[in-house]
Amino acid sequence: MNFIPGWVRNYQKSWLSGDVVAGVIVTVMLIPQSLAYALLAGLPPEVGLYASILPIFAYAALGSSMTLAVGPVAVASLMTASALQPLAAAGSPDYVSLAMLLSLLSGGMLLLFGVLRLGFLAHFLSHPVISGFISGSAVLIAVGQVKHLLGVKAGGTDVFDTLVQLAHAAPGTNLVTLGIGAGSVLFLVLARKSLSPWLVRLGASPRLADIASKLAPMLAVMVSTALVAAMRWDQTAGVSIVGTVPQGLPQLGLPAVSMASVGSLWLPALLISLVGFVESVSVAQSLALKRQQRIQPNRELLGLGAANVASALSGGFPVTGGFARSVVNFAAGANTPLAGVISAVLMGVVIAALTGLFHYLPHAVLAATIIVAVVSLIDVETLREAWHYDKADAMALLATAGGVVAFGVEVGILMGVALSLGTLVWRSSHPHIAVVGRVPGTEHFRNVTRHSVTTESGLIAVRVDESLYFANSDALLDRVEELVAAQPDTRHVLLVCSAINQIDTTALGVLTDLERSLAQRGAALLLSEVKGPVLDRLRGTELGQRLEGRIFLSTHAAFEYARRAGSMVGRYGDPAAAI
Repeated sequence: MNFIPGWVRNYQKSWLSGDVVAGVIVTVMLIPQSLAYALLAGLPPEVGLYASILPIFAYAALGSSMTLAVGPVAVASLMTASALQPLAAAGSPDYVSLAMLLSLLSGGMLLLFGVLRLGFLAHFLSHPVISGFISGSAVLIAVGQVKHLLGVKAGGTDVFDTLVQLAHAAPGTNLVTLGIGAGSVLFLVLARKSLSPWLVRLGASPRLADIASKLAPMLAVMVSTALVAAMRWDQTAGVSIVGTVPQGLPQLGLPAVSMASVGSLWLPALLISLVGFVESVSVAQSLALKRQQRIQPNRELLGLGAANVASALSGGFPVTGGFARSVVNFAAGANTPLAGVISAVLMGVVIAALTGLFHYLPHAVLAATIIVAVVSLIDVETLREAWHYDKADAMALLATAGGVVAFGVEVGILMGVALSLGTLVWRSSHPHIAVVGRVPGTEHFRNVTRHSVTTESGLIAVRVDESLYFANSDALLDRVEELVAAQPDTRHVLLVCSAINQIDTTALGVLTDLERSLAQRGAALLLSEVKGPVLDRLRGTELGQRLEGRIFLSTHAAFEYARRAGSMVGRYGDPAAAI
C-alpha cells in the first residue's frame, strides 16, 4: 500500500511558487486568528498556536482538498468553550486537558466515520440548520466579546444574561481599552469594505488587493501591540494584554482520560465533528469546483479526524477547515496542501522563537478581530430565500439560531435538527395524492385539477407522490375511500406507483385490506408503473398474488384495460391550463 499522498507523488515544479506565496500569506493571517480563537475558547493563547501546526500536516497527509486551510475556527472555538466551561475554570490546566480530550474524541469519531464511509451523515444537517446555527453562534460570540472591548468583567449563561451583566458593568468601562477596541473594529470594517477598492485605484491587482484587505487583522495586531508597549498602557491605563506566551514547540502527549470526562464530552464532540465536517466539506467543495477538481467526503472525514487527533496530541483543541483562510489560501495561488505545510512550518518558527512579540498584544484587538469575523457569518440572505420558498426551512433556521442564542450551542443545533426531521416526517405522512386523467391524444397522465384531461367511466386513477410507509398509508386509504364513496359506480381503482420507491410492511397490510374491501364492493385494485425493486418484493406476498394480471407496465395500459369495461366520459379542468 502506498502511504504517500497523491499530490506529493504527482507534484509539479510549476506549483511551488504559488504554494510558497500562499503559505506565507496564510501564516500572517493565521497568527492573530489562532490567538483570538484560543481566547474565544477560554484557552491560553499559545494553545491556538499549537493547534495550527501538526493538524495541518495531518490533514495534508489524508485530506482530499487541495486548498482547504485547517486550523482553529470561530464556531468550533465557541462550541469548545460551551462544552468545557461547566467542567473546569477557563485557562486552567484541567481546562486545557479537557480541550485536548475533546479534540481527541472528535478526531476519533471522524476517523471512525471515515473508515465506515459515513460521509452521508453530513446530510442530516440541512443548509438552513447549519446557516441558523452559524448565525446564532455569531451573535453569541459577538456579544461574548464585548466585555473585552469595554475592559470589564462580565459573563452570563446566555446572550440575554450577558447583556444584562454588560449593562451593569458598563460604568466601569476602561476608556483606553474601549478606544483600542472600537478603533480596531472600525479599522477592520473599513478595511473589509474599502481597502481592496482603494488599493485597486492605486494600481494594485484585484487579487493582491483582496488578499491585503484580509490581512488587515495582522496590521491591527502590530500597531496596537506597538502602541501598548510604547505607552505602557498595560500599567498606566489598566489595558488587559496577552502577557507572556510560552516559547517553544508543544510537547507531544495524550490528554488525561476518565470515563466521567468522556461521558460529559462525547455529545459536544459529536456535534463539533458534524458541524466541522459539514462546514469544511462545503468550503472545500466550492473551491474545488472553481478548478474542476473533486473532493471525497470520506477522505475529508479521515483528514479532519487525523487533524483533530494531531491537535490533541500536541496540546491543541478542536480544529476544522476555515472559510476565510481557505478563500485566502485559494486566492493567493495555493495549488496543493504544501501551502498548508509551509504555513505550519512558519507557525512552528513563530512559536519556537517569536512569541515574545505578542506580550503587549491587547485582548481588545483580539476581541475586535473575532467580532468583525463572526458578524459577517450572520446569514440573512439564506433566511430571506427560505422564507419566500419554504417557510418550514425558514422556521428551522430561526429555531436553530434562536436556540443557540437562548439556550446554547448544543441545544440550538439539536432543536434545528429535530425540527428539520420533524418537518420531513410530517410532509411524508401527508403525501400529495392526485387524481389523474389522460391528456387528450397522448399517453401522458396529469392531475385533473391542474390540466385539461379525460377520464374513464368507472375508473379512479390516483398517483401518490411519496413512498408508502406506516405514517402515510392510512392517508392513502382515506383518500381512496373518499373517492369511491363519491363515485358508487367505480369498478376499478388504479394506483399509479411512479413515485413510490418503497412499500413497508404496514403499508402492504393497508393495500391488502384495500384490495379486499374493493373486491367486496365489486371493484378491482390495479397498479401501474411499479418500480422493479418494489415489484420484486410484492411478488412474494399475498397482495402480489391477488393482483396477478392487474399490475401494468404503464398507466396507458391500465387505462386501456379499464376502457374495455366502460366508455370515455367527462372533461376536468380548464383547457387553458393544459401544458
